[in-house]
Amino acid sequence: MTDPAATSALPNSLPRPPGELEQLKKLWDPPPGLRFLTIINNNYIGVFYVGAAFLFFVLAGILALLMRTQLAVPENDFVSPNLYNQLFTMHGTMMMFLFAVPAVEAMGVLLLPNMLGARDLPFPRLSAYAFWAYFVGGLIFFCSLFFDLAPRGGWFMNPPLTSATYSPGLNEDFWLLGIGFIEISAIAGAIEIVVGVLRTRAPGMTLDRIPIFAWAMLVFAVMIIFAFPAVILATTLLELERAFGWPFFAAEKGGDPLLWQHLFWFFGHPEVYIIFLPAAGMVSMIVPTMARTPLVGYRLVVFALVGTGFLSFGLWVHHMFATGIPQLSLSFFSAASMAVAIPSAIQIFVWIATFATGKVQVKTPTLFVLGFLATFVLGGLTGVMVAVVPFDWQAHDTYFIVAHLHYVLFGGMVFPLFAAFYYWMPYCSRHALSERIGCWVFGLIFTGFNVAFFPMHITGLAGMPRRVYTYQAGLGWDTLNLVSTFGAFMIAAGVALFLFDLARKFRMASAENAGNVWNAGTLEWLPNGNYSSRSIPIVTSRDPLWEQPNLADDVEAGRYYLPGSATGRRETIITSPLDARPQWLLQMPMPAWSPILAAVFTAAFFMLLTVKWVAVAMVCGVIAIGSIIVWLWETDPGYSHAPVDIGGGIRLPVYATGPSSQSWWAMVILILVTGSVFACLVFSYLYLWTVSPDVWPQADALPSPIFALIAAVLTAASSGAVAYASRSLKHNAAWPVRIALGAAIVLIVGAVAVDGYGQWQTGLRPSESAYGAAVYMTISLQGFLAAVVCTMALYTIARSAAGLLDSERRSTFDNTMLYWHYAVVQGLLGLALVHGVVRLIV
Repeated sequence: MTDPAATSALPNSLPRPPGELEQLKKLWDPPPGLRFLTIINNNYIGVFYVGAAFLFFVLAGILALLMRTQLAVPENDFVSPNLYNQLFTMHGTMMMFLFAVPAVEAMGVLLLPNMLGARDLPFPRLSAYAFWAYFVGGLIFFCSLFFDLAPRGGWFMNPPLTSATYSPGLNEDFWLLGIGFIEISAIAGAIEIVVGVLRTRAPGMTLDRIPIFAWAMLVFAVMIIFAFPAVILATTLLELERAFGWPFFAAEKGGDPLLWQHLFWFFGHPEVYIIFLPAAGMVSMIVPTMARTPLVGYRLVVFALVGTGFLSFGLWVHHMFATGIPQLSLSFFSAASMAVAIPSAIQIFVWIATFATGKVQVKTPTLFVLGFLATFVLGGLTGVMVAVVPFDWQAHDTYFIVAHLHYVLFGGMVFPLFAAFYYWMPYCSRHALSERIGCWVFGLIFTGFNVAFFPMHITGLAGMPRRVYTYQAGLGWDTLNLVSTFGAFMIAAGVALFLFDLARKFRMASAENAGNVWNAGTLEWLPNGNYSSRSIPIVTSRDPLWEQPNLADDVEAGRYYLPGSATGRRETIITSPLDARPQWLLQMPMPAWSPILAAVFTAAFFMLLTVKWVAVAMVCGVIAIGSIIVWLWETDPGYSHAPVDIGGGIRLPVYATGPSSQSWWAMVILILVTGSVFACLVFSYLYLWTVSPDVWPQADALPSPIFALIAAVLTAASSGAVAYASRSLKHNAAWPVRIALGAAIVLIVGAVAVDGYGQWQTGLRPSESAYGAAVYMTISLQGFLAAVVCTMALYTIARSAAGLLDSERRSTFDNTMLYWHYAVVQGLLGLALVHGVVRLIV
């Protein structure tokens, strides 16, 4: 196919037929009445998502004000020690899990489709599901404060403090199970973003022309895929220890509390950059517009984003310098902690150079960007300080770390986010925010932030420890704490003023927004509605609105691709991942109740498990799965329409299978997530073995090898049955497909049962030792994976029985087969780990 960007001719130069635009508007209009809740358009879900994240920011900020009031004077009794522990735990948890990651993910959902020239992200129902699960679950989690059930062990939940022995009750369970919906929501959003950025770009938008924000969100999503599985596994292990006594972290039974820190910080330190990189991407979009010149060093910034993402996974021990780890590890991670400053510095110099080469507009977004540069650089410098091991030993767990943390996170994420609010408000609202009030907002927040947190450096160096609810007078901390409290209330005043201006000015722009008030150069500033832009343009540069002066008029007149609905449904163009050539036309789903029902019952499942209403939780889980199946049933239309003309003589098919399909890409990402969970479990198994080799059995205590052999044969045979089903499907032989998939279900379930029985008959129990817990956790993970693939196989059989599966319409089968083969590989590796490796060594 000819490269669309290689021609300057408009694909649709003739006048468009009457009624075409009206039909497009009608297809993308939100449902009326109560059905408005079922909306899935990114421009609505994105706004809801950002609004919910900001709500949790405000609520977490109120908790911070209560803490600062308690610490304003020595020996204060404004709150009790128990409530203070709940406040600081909830503040940190909400800021990190309910605000920071969801907020930047929400900005991606809101901006990326228009920025990439797509109608919407490829899985709009998944975006809706992710939002509602996060919002409903987050509200329930916050309300635990009002029932004295909020967690008290810090946002990092380090055992043994958070074990059932030292933290009985449900408080810590609310953290461990309550953030399950956040993990699901974040991973769902990551899948949406990766596939959206790689497969739904406008024709001609090669990788070298992607907006920097899209690059940042792509790196962000990939980091979530590999970082979040570590905390998923960690929370699962700790909840199993609390609920059933599986001693992963109990030293007296061969466990190790440091295993939690390794898993948690393998997620926790990359999370700092998961939060920072999208914020940096926003800054890289705002700076060129405010400087009225293209970004200096585009490729340097891309390399810096990728480099930061890569290096961030080698820093987790940075948080463990005071735990007594070996000197070699200290040296390595200290050097890595300093090295990660290099790609961040590259971006900072690029932004400064861009400002220096342009003519800067000093507007509210500019002020927040400058505030970000000042605070983040200071936070980075203190970061290099705590990367020096001897200094870290002195500053660890003091208020110096509190100051550093907030300069990096508040400075590196909240200031850019406010800049983004002011910058993109005209994109999603009929009115821009007030510049005059914006200056006051910036002044209050910037001044208040530095008044609140800069003194904490001194307080920490003066010896004040973190997480204390009060302190004695006369230690030199009194005045500093009072100043910090005053600064916190200044920040609150700035946020309140912002909310006042937001209430005055924000009006949802479903049909017409405030327009390109900044004269920006990227596609999200094209005239747009619920359907994104009227037609999908050809992109020939990084700043198309600057380089193609008539682009906005031509797009609005429908002179580019897909000016209407080619099939009578919602659609977007799927393009090739590297050079963005049109490949096929994705027919997108309409609004439905199933995603919101799935989300609500997912949140209910986790929350009811927390309060030990297991039976009701299981019912909710079944309803959630059923709702997901209902929503998926409609998303595989098959070849329901002949190839269509999208303009310029290009005819595209309306269906694809295999690697061309967007769902195949999503399944590959899900495999990476699952594989990361398994890799973390393998690490945990080997780590516990290294720490406590005495609880690992001798060869004569292991189960007979025959059990492992039978389980391996059954597991591999299930993969063969699925392969046979694939060959049968090519010949449209429906019954052989169903029989083969049924046989595969029996085989893989039998494999897990045989392995579990082999361990059980030796007398091994999961609660007796860390070895038993690790073995049964490996079997349990494979059992869970078997349950997932069996559900997928049953769904595929149902599709076949309904006549919705054949040699051409086979995306459902291909996805099931792909994930099944992965499950088999993981099962064989698990058997090799538990049965083979231990025999070789002992």
